[in-house]
Formats: sequence, C-alpha cells, structure tokens
Amino acid sequence: MNLTAATRTGHAAPPAAPDLAVGTPDFSLWGTGVAIKVELPAPWPDHVALVTAVLEGISHECSDADRALPGRSPVAFASLPFNRNLPATFVVPQQLVGRSGDARNAEWWTTTFDGAETPGRILQPMPEHMAVQPVDDPAEWCQRVAAATSAIAAGEFTKVVLARELAVDADTPFDPAAVLAQFVARHPHAISYLVEGFVGASPELLVARLGEIVRAQPMAGTTPRTGDVEADQLLAAELLASAKNRAEHQITIDMVHDALLGWCSYLDAQPEPSVVAAGPVQHLATTVEGQLSHPLPSVLEMVAALHPTPAVGGWPVAAALSAQSQLEPGDRGQYAGPVGWVDAAGNGIFAVGIRGAEIAGAHARVFAGVGVVADSDPASELAETEAKFAAALAALTHAD
Repeated sequence: MNLTAATRTGHAAPPAAPDLAVGTPDFSLWGTGVAIKVELPAPWPDHVALVTAVLEGISHECSDADRALPGRSPVAFASLPFNRNLPATFVVPQQLVGRSGDARNAEWWTTTFDGAETPGRILQPMPEHMAVQPVDDPAEWCQRVAAATSAIAAGEFTKVVLARELAVDADTPFDPAAVLAQFVARHPHAISYLVEGFVGASPELLVARLGEIVRAQPMAGTTPRTGDVEADQLLAAELLASAKNRAEHQITIDMVHDALLGWCSYLDAQPEPSVVAAGPVQHLATTVEGQLSHPLPSVLEMVAALHPTPAVGGWPVAAALSAQSQLEPGDRGQYAGPVGWVDAAGNGIFAVGIRGAEIAGAHARVFAGVGVVADSDPASELAETEAKFAAALAALTHAD
C-alpha cells in the first residue's frame, strides 16, 4: 500500500463540516476526505482482522510514541450494520484531527496521509420544511408487541427488542455535519457520531479500549424525562425500584460482563445501576470496567463478541433475533449497530448506534426501539418509542 501516515501534535481546530466524527466529552476525533475504504465481506464480525491489517500497513511512518497513544496512528471509522450477516465498510480519512481531555486541558494532534490536508467546507443550511410519517401503522406495531408478550409467556424467549421507523422527507438535502452540530449542542455528554450519513448522539457505550483499559456502559430500562427536576427525580426513583426494568437491565449487564471477562485480568461492574439522562428519556446504566490481559485484543474483537447486546436484540440472543426478524418487517440498516473508530494499535471507542438518523439527501430514517418482556404493555411501549424519537427529530428539525 503506497499511502503513509504521519502525525504532528499541537493545537488544531476541528473541521467546521467533518465527513466523519466520533466524540465524547473527553475524547473526540474528526475526519475529512477519504484515504482508504476497507470492505469487509459478510458476515462482518468474521472479518474485522482485515481492518487491523490495513491500518498497520499504513502506519509505519508514525512514531512509536504516536502509535502508543490512542487515536494518533491512522484511524478507521465505521457504522456497522445491525445485521451481523451483512458486509460492512470502514473509512480511513485523508486527514484526522484529534483531541483528548476537556476543552480547558486538551491535547491536540493531526494525522495526514502524505502531508496532504483536505480543504474545509462550510456547513449547509438546515432544511426549513419537512414531513414526518411512521413507516408502520402504530396499531399494527402494538399488535406485534402483544404477539411478542404471548411468545414470552409461552417460554420461547425472555425478551425481544422491537423497533419502529419514521420517514423524514425535507424540502432540501440535509447536511449530515449540520445535523451532527445540532446533536452535539443538544446532547453534549453523549457519544456523538457521523459516519457515512449515519449521524446522532448515543447515550450508550458498547465498548472502549484505550491502552490496557476496557470499559462498557450498557443501558436497559427506560422512563421519560419531563424537564421538571422534582418530577424527573421521582420518575428516576420509580425506575430504580421497578422489578421489570431491573430484571431487563441485569440481563444485559450479565451478558456484557461474561463476553468481556475472557480478555481481562480483572473486570468489575458497578454493584447498583445509576440513572442516566438522555434527552427526553432516562435509562438505567451500569459501568463495566477492567484491565485487559496480554496480548491485548483489538476493540473490534470485543465489538464482534458483544453485538448485539440484549439491550438492542433480546435474550436469549438467537431466539430473540429470530422473533425480531419476524415481528420487524423492515431492515434496521445501521440502527442499533456499533458505530465508532479503531486505530492501528487496536484502541477504539464504539457506541450503540441509537438516537440518530440515516441521512440520504433530503430523506432520513429514524428508529426507536423498546425491550419487550413478559409484562410489557403495548400502549406504554408505543409511548416510549415516541419519547425516544423526540431526540433525533429535534436535531433534524432544529426544534426546541
């Protein structure tokens, strides 16, 4: 491969309109241009080692010091399909700008190929008018929830996650970078992402590997947020006390812990979940963190082992996904798939691709899902999807 990458440190302004981006409050990467696309055959989890091989092949001009620091050697971004049986694409940008630490105490770096810097562009205006329509009839969707609870009662599975889709059509094309800016402004503590038209701000960390430390923060169990502090505190207390939501949450924690344990010298989960605000809703969340054993796995190996967690698929996984394929007539696309970045050393951060939109010109697909368990009420689950839709719709329509 003829391309070589080099990194320089020092303050750098992130591009006003990036082509690729994944950001957290203390670690952000922005990419412009396309140096390489790495195509993974189906099923994508079986071929993630191809990405590591490509990144290693183009990083030999980077210093050992840069290669040892997360995100400073060449990085590949990906928004992976929810369906594990599909192919996938990773994108290495022509120019990468990175920042670690908060805004007041940040370290910056820029990685480019062959010294070429891509010209920046300005954000395009957001559309002024758009139509929003449900793809599925809400009443029919509630019937699917009822069918799922009947299957659970019959012992076919414990939980299945069912999603709804909205179609958004605007009068002018969306600029994904402008939509990203809306998401970041509205959800500064979330994991923001923009990869090939899939853009959003996820509250849920699937897995991060930075050096020898691995971390995940699974979420399952949801209640609304009203904006009234006292009312939201009461709702949060009810969520923590809910046997239904705590049981749903524990299924996900146990699966994530067990999937990561084999790579770790130690691994711990918080003894009790916390409640994390995520725009119009709040979730039960538990941090799982540990130290990896040597040889260190790539973050992609852990992504392949974790996806889909019970929070977006169900439990047991095989039975839940089979039911999901029958009860969800459409294709989820990138929704609820892993979205994030990986570098040549195997460091990376991947979120669960929720609270976002798939943008193609003036059209956008928006999804929201719920975990259906034995005592789920279809009307309540429908209301939960509406609350979750609100975050993405507000960013697309720049509404308050």
